[in-house]
Amino acid sequence: EIGGHRSWTQPAMSEPQDDLPRAHIKRIVKAKLTALMNEGGPDAKGNKAPDGHVQKEALLAFGECAKIFIHILTSTANDICRDGKRQTISVDDVFKAVEELEFGEFGEPLKEALAAFKKDAAAKSAKRNDAATKKRKAEEDDAAGEGEEDAEEANEEAPAGA
Repeated sequence: EIGGHRSWTQPAMSEPQDDLPRAHIKRIVKAKLTALMNEGGPDAKGNKAPDGHVQKEALLAFGECAKIFIHILTSTANDICRDGKRQTISVDDVFKAVEELEFGEFGEPLKEALAAFKKDAAAKSAKRNDAATKKRKAEEDDAAGEGEEDAEEANEEAPAGA
């Protein structure tokens, strides 16, 4: 039982298709290493700290650890969901699972990241909607302009005495 969690079992080493993308793991690890190595700022000579290096096997270990954490978090959130007599895990279930697993210090940063994600998604959606509206209006204007041209041509072709 981990953090009061009831139904989690240790997964076997995963299949390659279940692996998290190595490029993402490497980017996350390298970004954190760079931030950690540069925390003290440049040295007395003004030189930036060297980039950290990570062995391939270490990246694999990071990936496996991340998957195990996802499994544990998912299982805990599922238990919370079931206790609430629901079948769909909500974001609140995930936040409660983080607390139950005693990772409470991550609660606020996670909520802030979720709010930033929602804000970014809303901005992208609004931008797509604006572009679609402009395109539709341009198509309508083009269609209206062609209709006026057709009417002018019909008037020019009509007999003068009519």
